[in-house]
Amino acid sequence: MAKILLKYKEAVVQEIVLEKELTTIGRKPDNDIVIDNQAVSGHHARIKVEGNEVVLEDLSSLNGTYVNSQKVSKTELFDDDVILIGVHTIQVFTDKKREVDKKNFSVRGRSMDETMVIAPDDQKKIITAADKNIPEQLGGFLVIEGSTATNQREYELKERVSAIGKEDGSAIKLKGFFAPKLAALVNRRKEGYFITPSGGKDLKINGKVIDRRYDLKDGDIVEVSNLKLQFYIKE
Repeated sequence: MAKILLKYKEAVVQEIVLEKELTTIGRKPDNDIVIDNQAVSGHHARIKVEGNEVVLEDLSSLNGTYVNSQKVSKTELFDDDVILIGVHTIQVFTDKKREVDKKNFSVRGRSMDETMVIAPDDQKKIITAADKNIPEQLGGFLVIEGSTATNQREYELKERVSAIGKEDGSAIKLKGFFAPKLAALVNRRKEGYFITPSGGKDLKINGKVIDRRYDLKDGDIVEVSNLKLQFYIKE
């Protein structure tokens, strides 16, 4: 059965097995895969399983959907394809492989729409433009109990999305055998920071377990794994 991995800067945010016929992707909460980023349209794209084919369709999104650096409207997906939506990537795992024409350095697959090759420099511009909404106000965490894999005491969160977990690439890297690969994601937006739990482990804010997005306030105490953190906003 096909599956996909949603990633942000190589950190795995979510793993989705494509059990449903239709999987929607977008910024609005009614999507199956929610990507909270201003570069992503409310209903951006969808993945449809049609027999032994997995098909990606862009839903007339503002910034477009890209597969292996090509802008697409509708195309069949193959194993190890990489989808770019906003600043997130989606890696595809299926049983079907692409046929590569080495002589002409082209990739053959069942494409159902014309595609346009995007140069790497242009792709970087797309990602840079998507990150322009980062606010000037900075916040972060102070470790007040326990220790991280890097033994830092302060973590300033400058990125749009920062991961807390054991996985490589996490902004706050947890340690310990039972620590989750991804415990939570911290998003930085114009209106401030918010945290969303992930990975099935309890995430506590000010002593209470949360199971959904929480808007962080200066002084909030966050408990995850064996770590206690205090959130702060820099003056």
